[in-house]
Amino acid sequence: MPSTRVEFPGGRGAVLAARIDAPAAPRAWALFAHCFTCSKDSKAAAYIARALAQAGFGVLRFDFTGLGGSGGDFASTNFSSNVDDLVAAADWLRDHHGPPSLLVGHSLGGAAVLAAADRVADAGAVVTLGAPFDPGHVTRQFGDELQAIAEHGEATVTLAGRPFTIRRAFLDDLRGQAQGQRIRTLRRPLLVMHAPGDRVVDIDNARAIFEAALHPKSFVSLDGADHLLDREDDARFAAGVIAAWATRYLPAAQDAARPDDDWIEVAETGSSAYEVEVRAGAHRWLADEPASVGGADAGPGPYDLLAAALGACTAMTLRMYARQKGLPLRQVRVRLKHAKVHASDCAHCETKVGRIDRIERAIALDGGLDEAQRQRLLEIADKCPVHRTLHGEVDVVSRLAPAQDGPGPAAAAAAAHP
Repeated sequence: MPSTRVEFPGGRGAVLAARIDAPAAPRAWALFAHCFTCSKDSKAAAYIARALAQAGFGVLRFDFTGLGGSGGDFASTNFSSNVDDLVAAADWLRDHHGPPSLLVGHSLGGAAVLAAADRVADAGAVVTLGAPFDPGHVTRQFGDELQAIAEHGEATVTLAGRPFTIRRAFLDDLRGQAQGQRIRTLRRPLLVMHAPGDRVVDIDNARAIFEAALHPKSFVSLDGADHLLDREDDARFAAGVIAAWATRYLPAAQDAARPDDDWIEVAETGSSAYEVEVRAGAHRWLADEPASVGGADAGPGPYDLLAAALGACTAMTLRMYARQKGLPLRQVRVRLKHAKVHASDCAHCETKVGRIDRIERAIALDGGLDEAQRQRLLEIADKCPVHRTLHGEVDVVSRLAPAQDGPGPAAAAAAAHP
């Protein structure tokens, strides 16, 4: 998906750096909050945002004040200022793209979305990933410096190999957070996701969040994942679950994204050399070329889609015929393979020179059919509409459509990833 840079004022005036990851027509908009001292470009933030975008969601991920590309002084921030930044991000997203229907937070960002939810009225659902029940849990990372902060007013703490100045006001702010009450009165569907082996925020935090929340609430184990979701497979799994779960609670947004015409839309994503997003009504999927020709193999290739269309049409046509005739057809299975072959190898083809396209189609018919019924169904397979289209005269009319203002998705993605 295209990823574009944006900026907006944070909750306390600093300019916040952010990215938008979105398909051409998002089914809904999500706001992602990163973990403590992380950034919008952390592996978890990037992987999950892109996977949600591929599932049809638009995502805004941003850096809290003093972190990543955002302005401001980190030492002057606290948990409450993070919540203010989240609310400011939600306001900007609502004004420029659409309502923030889904709030997603990772680690301390998860605690922040729980705290901010009552100030984002149009957020229809909330998701936490590896979140602590008590925001004060973060102080466990301060080690021996915790005492120095209390005694001297501030200290330099090394987190993830980087120095951060933490002040006493940060600790005081954490003590005043009524997180349990916030979770209890969330009044929104909640999805809690946590790795059982999380060594930074242990699994008991997920239990506490889940028990404090009222229904509807769900829990999904991120078994085998680490706290930071550094592995792309773990982040993609989480995003897939989030997308499927959230759709249940965001029906209006999903319905609004359905086009009212019969056009199939295909657009480059910019994620790789040839990857495209295909949209047909409310359905979205990726197509790509295999790695052998320079693609990323992120989806089926064009000829795979063509063969799949023939296979789907074949199965549907045979099912319709079997129902009309009352045949005991239990299941249809179709295997297809496309290849380029020498025209001379085709005895019944008019073309005798060069190469032609061949689609081999093997049709398995399960059920108590006699031989005559099976042969009749084989004949019917050749009458499916897509089969007839492939054998008929096809008129493809091409014209130039109005271009978008500014660079297209691929160019925008390239600009966003210099």
